[in-house]
Amino acid sequence: MMPKPTRGFDSSEFEMRLQKAQARMHAAKLDAILLTTEPDVRYFTGFLTQFWESPTRPWFVVIPAAGKPIAVIPEIGAAGMASTWIDDIHTWPAPRPADDGITLLRDVILQLPRKFGRLGVPLGHESHLRMPAGDYAKLLADVNAFEVADASMLLHRLRYVKSPVEIEKIHYICDLASDVFENLPNSLKSGESERQNCHRMRIDLLERGADTIPYLISGSGPGGYDSIIMGPTDRIIETGDVLIIDTGATFDGYFCDFDRNYAFGSADDDVRRAYDVVYAATEAGFAAACPGATTSDVWAAMWAVMEKGGALGNSVGRLGHGLGMELTEWPSNTPEDQTELEPGVVLTLEPGMEFAPGKQMVHEENIVITEDGARMLSRRADPVLPVIG
Repeated sequence: MMPKPTRGFDSSEFEMRLQKAQARMHAAKLDAILLTTEPDVRYFTGFLTQFWESPTRPWFVVIPAAGKPIAVIPEIGAAGMASTWIDDIHTWPAPRPADDGITLLRDVILQLPRKFGRLGVPLGHESHLRMPAGDYAKLLADVNAFEVADASMLLHRLRYVKSPVEIEKIHYICDLASDVFENLPNSLKSGESERQNCHRMRIDLLERGADTIPYLISGSGPGGYDSIIMGPTDRIIETGDVLIIDTGATFDGYFCDFDRNYAFGSADDDVRRAYDVVYAATEAGFAAACPGATTSDVWAAMWAVMEKGGALGNSVGRLGHGLGMELTEWPSNTPEDQTELEPGVVLTLEPGMEFAPGKQMVHEENIVITEDGARMLSRRADPVLPVIG
């Protein structure tokens, strides 16, 4: 197990992020960017709290064209935000539905210098506002001195390339989850439910040091499974079943995201062959993942192996994605994506195929792009389908 990274970041990390953001803002002719979601707010401030689970209050951070971020937040978060590197903090006594910070936010935005007259807001793919639509409409009317422009791609590209300290945190949680998966055959039991088997895995993840486990799914069935996003359920595992478990556990706000497959008692030739195919597809995707290649190149390398291996189709729509502060991040490994890979990019490789009607086999690993190619962050799965005796 690798050493546990230091929690949090030095202010130099946030200064670097802000400097990059403001350079791109200048190029995009933006006077400011409005942030409203947990990952975006945390990326620029370091404000890490479970309180985002409550939908009652909106939270706002404004990135100006020059100077540090400005927080406009409920009073309940003032002490927490003050513990970060942010010092310009405006609060209101939320919840106050009649004016839940909108007037305060309006005043902050209108006091900013206007060079271009453009306010960036994430409005594109994989973005959401996390504030009432009515409040957003009122804000736009109140700040009509600014033209609103979509800032989602600017923010995606900022978070796309991870710093060494971000990669260290992702590597750590991948390493921890790898330990848990390697120990899992010792605790998996037929005659018990998916839920019971996954419960023991969840406990192991926590005892080894995972902070949270927001995502732990499973699917099972005789000779294969038909879903990779549901469960765990109360379905009893029986001899001849195949079980997939996929986990997204976190350390210090950063995710791992990979899965493992297990057969119980025995595995027929079709299941073993499907496992071999997706394993080989992962190898092909790993070899293709190098600086200058694209996410579409990675997709093509994996799909060629699965197509040759008899894949009937893929219902997932992509063969992997970005990974970091969120379980899934931009971009996607698809034929159309064409995002160029750079050193510091963290991706999942997730080849999955339907190998028989109603039967899937999906494999997933986590990698980072380096100057010399790809490096595994998760420890590679067993090259042969594990069979639980």
